[in-house]
Amino acid sequence: MSIVPANVRIFETGEAVAQAAAAALCEAVAHSLNDRVSVCLAGGSTPKRLYRLLLEPCHSDRIPWDRVHWFWGDERFVPMRDERSNARMAWGAFLAYMPAPLENIHPVSMNTNSPAHSAELYEQELKRFYGADELDPARPLFDLVLLGLGQDGHTASLFPGSPALSERKRWVTSVERAGMEPYVPRVTLTSPALASGREVLFVVSGAGKQKALAQVLAGEDLPAAHVQPVGRLRWFADRAAAPEDR
Repeated sequence: MSIVPANVRIFETGEAVAQAAAAALCEAVAHSLNDRVSVCLAGGSTPKRLYRLLLEPCHSDRIPWDRVHWFWGDERFVPMRDERSNARMAWGAFLAYMPAPLENIHPVSMNTNSPAHSAELYEQELKRFYGADELDPARPLFDLVLLGLGQDGHTASLFPGSPALSERKRWVTSVERAGMEPYVPRVTLTSPALASGREVLFVVSGAGKQKALAQVLAGEDLPAAHVQPVGRLRWFADRAAAPEDR
């Protein structure tokens, strides 16, 4: 029988994963002692359900909306009105309906002439928020980083074989060819920036993710395995994505 690491929780359904992740997000922000609380959001179907759950009073009433700042782990180089935009998804799922101050919402700017320029501007914004140009392991950038997992083992927009995987100095970088065709250029936080979290939580659902999850948990060199946080790392997965017993 396969041994599931202690930091991996298996739930029966994707809905249960989303429920548990929503509760974890609320716990992270409600218990933070920082004057400003920072959350790094993910794209994808499982996070979308998680975000909609935040509209429920049992979750929304626990979030100190005036103190929480919302960032994104990656974004496609498309206008925010585009249905492929991660910021649009989160905005439509919960941010537009909650008392989140606009100045606390930090989408990646796409009003530039290139993904590289957008990456540069977002890195500058993160550094202004952080108050320093170098990440200090004792002072994580984020209170919580939410991440998904692709069937190829990618997370955020860090894909297998991408030069972005080897970036260690930059906090944000551009990815010109990413995902499935037709390719859409992207902007992504790098592994060091994603790892700068008091907690990093991967949410994984669906049988299509089972192989990739098993490989990452086994220590194989996939992009998701590059995110080694300075704080706690947890995985929430549904039964369909869980590694098979063997």
